[in-house]
Amino acid sequence: MTARKSEIKRDTKETSITLSLDLDGAGAADIKTGIGFYDHMLGHIAHHGQFDLRLRAKGDLHIDAHHTIEDIAICLGRAIDQALGNRSGIGRMGAAYVPMDEALARVVIDLSGRPYAVVSAGFSTPLMGRMPTDLVVHALETIAAHAKMNLHAEVLYGRNDHHKAEAIFKAFGRALAQAVAVDPRRPGIPSTKGTLTE
Repeated sequence: MTARKSEIKRDTKETSITLSLDLDGAGAADIKTGIGFYDHMLGHIAHHGQFDLRLRAKGDLHIDAHHTIEDIAICLGRAIDQALGNRSGIGRMGAAYVPMDEALARVVIDLSGRPYAVVSAGFSTPLMGRMPTDLVVHALETIAAHAKMNLHAEVLYGRNDHHKAEAIFKAFGRALAQAVAVDPRRPGIPSTKGTLTE
């Protein structure tokens, strides 16, 4: 099997990002975005998905965190898409429930090639560290769009915003791990139409 790795670079007037991803890694995360809480959440994707993720980002944090968080999500989505190639041999779909103390999250993914996201997470505080809570939803939607995945993510219940966010990112990593896993019984494209890239 060919290596399922990708490297993405993105330079704009707002951000400068380099990202490398190995879908068949060991869960190693080396992430520096300037937004500690986002580093923490992206690290959960890598750890629970068993992906190797190296990320360096410099953004206009003197304005706010929006551009940096959004552009990293664009790069991560593109990295997933690129590493998957034509998506031959993968399980394609994955689902995970993850609890974090009083919070419970569910994430379901279909690497269908058709980008769509439904994300529901009610937060009660405006910020977690330097990360605006509304950008949790936006980041997941942006990853889904650029990875060309169908994503349904939901915090079913919970009180603490940190716990709710952590549960949803862990569940995303675990559901994605299932979806990208190679299925030896399925050597071809897992679709009756014969393609997942158009």
